[in-house]
Amino acid sequence: MADPIRIANCSGFYGDRLDAAREMVEGGPIDVLTGDWLAELTMLILAKSRRRPGGVGYARTFLAQMEGVMGTCLDRGIRVVSNAGGLDPAGCAEALHELADRLGLAPTIAYVDGDDLLDRIGELVASGRARPMGGDAGDPSRYLTANAYLGCWGIVAALAGGADIVVTGRVTDAALVCGPAAWHHGWTPDDLDPLAGAVVAGHVVECGAQATGGNYSFFTEIDGYDGAGARLGFPWAEVAEDGSAIIGKHDGTGGLVDRGTVVSQLLYEIEGARYLGPDVVARFDTIEVTDLGGDRVRLSGVRGEPPPATLKVGVAEHGGYRNTVEVALTGLDVEEKARFARAAFWRVNPHEPSDYDLVDDRVLRTDLPDPPTNEQATAVWRLVVADRDEAKVGRAFVGALVETALASIPGLYLLSGPPQGATAFGVHRALAVDAELVRQRVHFPDGRVVEAPAGGRPGAGSRLDVPATEPPAPVGGSTRPVPLGRVAGTRSGDKGADANLGVYVRREEAWAWLRGFLTVDALRALLPEIAPHPIERHEFPNLWGLNFVIRGLLAPGASGSPRRDPQAKSLGEWLRARVVEVPVALLDDPGGRGSQP
Repeated sequence: MADPIRIANCSGFYGDRLDAAREMVEGGPIDVLTGDWLAELTMLILAKSRRRPGGVGYARTFLAQMEGVMGTCLDRGIRVVSNAGGLDPAGCAEALHELADRLGLAPTIAYVDGDDLLDRIGELVASGRARPMGGDAGDPSRYLTANAYLGCWGIVAALAGGADIVVTGRVTDAALVCGPAAWHHGWTPDDLDPLAGAVVAGHVVECGAQATGGNYSFFTEIDGYDGAGARLGFPWAEVAEDGSAIIGKHDGTGGLVDRGTVVSQLLYEIEGARYLGPDVVARFDTIEVTDLGGDRVRLSGVRGEPPPATLKVGVAEHGGYRNTVEVALTGLDVEEKARFARAAFWRVNPHEPSDYDLVDDRVLRTDLPDPPTNEQATAVWRLVVADRDEAKVGRAFVGALVETALASIPGLYLLSGPPQGATAFGVHRALAVDAELVRQRVHFPDGRVVEAPAGGRPGAGSRLDVPATEPPAPVGGSTRPVPLGRVAGTRSGDKGADANLGVYVRREEAWAWLRGFLTVDALRALLPEIAPHPIERHEFPNLWGLNFVIRGLLAPGASGSPRRDPQAKSLGEWLRARVVEVPVALLDDPGGRGSQP
């Protein structure tokens, strides 16, 4: 039996902390250094970068990190696996070769491609071989990117072929862990349970410090927290031959790894119990979470199903142009002031609201009664307009606001300064394409090209029958009105136009209450802004948690959402602030850290 392989993360997004790579390489033993650079929005950013003079289609920050650790990785036999290749893995590999030459090093650098379908996507959509996964396919002529989410086998082939550094384009986030684990342990595509375990481990560490106390609801429990924040370490996953894994961080680094931080990340940006991927469908309702103490958490028992016959294709589409203005509404008569300012604006603007593709008009009541400060006396009228015609949201929009500045409400000023010119925005779409139409290729510096399975399995088998868990007995007794966050944590985020909201507790007794209390209707009542949208609710008794998917809340996705929080990062914390009736018995130990499954 092979020893476990320790795979360290040094990046959760394009722009993450640069010195994390050095910290992970020098802070403790690791076998593989990896990280995630490719959020859905990043693909749009890279597409825009590539179009500018001197711009590139890969993440430059990865090169900066490698400059500091490439030599040490080679000396210690640490492999590097990165999706920082983005839209141009070949260009990223070439830049790495140039960096290595400058440093006097000679690593074997392989890159994986085959994910970029932009040249073919119009024909695939027209023929019906690329189909929208909800919504419609939009206009392929406006697509800026179209990249299939590839599986782990290209990474496996690259490592097996002797690569010291592997650069990929769009692969699934979990493939960055699953690939090295499958290579190390010699797994095949039929090893579904081990693959599923590695996918779960990859899902936990893919977002970097979010697994070590970052964006954590109970952040005040983090060791070293003193009210001024704490410098968090980055996580690693130690994956065993059976797919079980230990999540941890280097000793002596800041942050926290416990059941709460891990469950919080497990519920991040998922849907139901079946977590679909190109290599395996991981059953999140089979995960066993064991807090080992000392910043170590074991994940075990994960079951896997054969992957679907299709691959997901992420598309970034040019959505048009938009402009935003925020007008201060101070003191008395806030709603009347908003009506007055709104009417004055539209009276001067040469376009009617119906002329725009999108108008998002709302009054944000941030003001307080009997306000002790000027800012606390101020509400906001926020107007967002968007259209494919740049002229509609540019100078004409700005002019209408400026012209009415002295003929509008008392106390008027702009919270965001004078409105700027129109800005382009992107739309995210998801398509499904038959896996057999996609080829994943590994390119080695000696000219070798190896083809690997892209993922997917035509004629996939049946689903696993996971026994239902007996619902816990509800908690009785008297209740007290308190913020929900006194007993529950959350983690929220985006998947295209949809928002994901995970809610979890840390005691089995609290799970009995949460499961019965937080229905879809209850969520709609607590968060009125989401009420008009379709909402799905999924239970995870093994995690003592729920996941809600709010369809269309962030439409049209990517950079196109008119919401102040276009990626729904704060949605969960809003929910935690709502006051609800909680059984007093659950408030005796609100932290709930003394009870583990």
